[in-house]
Amino acid sequence: MAAPWEDVLRDTPAIREAAVVAVDAALLEGVLMRTEGEPNASDVVNFAPFTLLPSAVPRTLFEQAYAVQQDFNLLVDAISQNKEFLERTLASTIKVDDFTARLFGIHMQVLEEGLAQSVFLGINRSDYMFDCGVDGTAALKQIEINTIAASFGGLTARTLPVHQRVLKVLGKSKEASQLLPNNPSKGLALGIAKAWELYGSPSAVVMFLVEEVQRNIFDQRCVENELWNRNIRVVRRRFRDVFEKGSLGEGRRLYMDGQEVAVVYYREGYVPKNYDQQNWEARLLLERSRAVKCPDIATQLAGTKKVQQELSRPGTLESLLPGRAEAVARLRATFAGLYSLDMGAEGDQIAAVAIADPDRFVLKPQREGGGNNLYGEELRQVLEKIRDSPERTSYILMDKIKPQPALNYLLRAHSPLRVSECISELGIFGVYVRQGKEMVMNTAAGHLLRTKAIEHADGGVAAGVAVLDTPYLV
Repeated sequence: MAAPWEDVLRDTPAIREAAVVAVDAALLEGVLMRTEGEPNASDVVNFAPFTLLPSAVPRTLFEQAYAVQQDFNLLVDAISQNKEFLERTLASTIKVDDFTARLFGIHMQVLEEGLAQSVFLGINRSDYMFDCGVDGTAALKQIEINTIAASFGGLTARTLPVHQRVLKVLGKSKEASQLLPNNPSKGLALGIAKAWELYGSPSAVVMFLVEEVQRNIFDQRCVENELWNRNIRVVRRRFRDVFEKGSLGEGRRLYMDGQEVAVVYYREGYVPKNYDQQNWEARLLLERSRAVKCPDIATQLAGTKKVQQELSRPGTLESLLPGRAEAVARLRATFAGLYSLDMGAEGDQIAAVAIADPDRFVLKPQREGGGNNLYGEELRQVLEKIRDSPERTSYILMDKIKPQPALNYLLRAHSPLRVSECISELGIFGVYVRQGKEMVMNTAAGHLLRTKAIEHADGGVAAGVAVLDTPYLV
């Protein structure tokens, strides 16, 4: 998968000059993050890390990832409406994983009370790597699907013109013109705007639910600005604010500081550390409300690793998407090998195989946000420790994907310029809106390419490991 700039990679003076131009272009275009030292202040910012050059991506696999996204949207939505499937699939996990158990408890409580919400908005991102087979051909394999707080739809759009500038500086104007247009934040905002419109209260606001520490605020502002441009009011609040000032009015309408909230867009709430007792109470209040939650708690549960593993079992997709044989085939073609660690003979056997040959697998807990997966020796040690304990059911095993590395430069603030062997991960953003039983919108909203040096097994951009990139189709 060589990109057509192998020649310039060895031209050190040209690379140095291009790197200076790239950093200035990134600051100019707004590829920005707040600093670790001042994570809640915008008066000191730096560029978000990115690759100097776009990375080669096989055109057929890129097109395959886009083609299957609407199927994934339908699948996530179907799972979120299937109480029995979620209950059965997560039964073993909620016994040992307190976080999933708390989410599931709220889900059941809200269902028993009866849903006040009638409009449903899904914003997800399906992530893939390119698995290099023994014969050298690459295949698209899904890593995971993120159903809550799928980020970098804003900054990835702004990285594109930076890469176009770099290629021009390096004398690659023709190649610069071939980079694909990409603006996921516009697509995400269209979904939020449609949900807001269907909620049917023109004076109601969209509430971004945000973390206490907000380094990645500019990525969120990209989506926010798209909404303001449509004259939709946006407020930013934390769980703490919801606990202190949120309330339910007539018909379980949600009010914050006296303002009615039409849509709650979560950029928070995906890991255990996001919650204390007050935050759990705030989450319950939000879930009980009529406001459109993105995601509602059932959709967050649909993104768990245990659900991902269950989907790979024969017959599961067919039961969730009856009469959609073509969609099932497209979905299944992207699945990597996934294995249950439930107690019993099947789980015992796969645990033993993984302990004997840990480099074949990835051990995944039920967590989002990057930096949670276990590999190699660490995987073996953890599995040996929990192999006879029900704790192992809070993990799943997945075949380790082996992509073909390529050379690139990873630009980070205050880091030396050096070439690295890198691998990339492609994410496709999906947006859907359902009103009652009718699917009103179902679309792929853009893409995100993240690249990291091969010595880093796990972690995304926010976790400080991967960097933003742009696909160059080959």
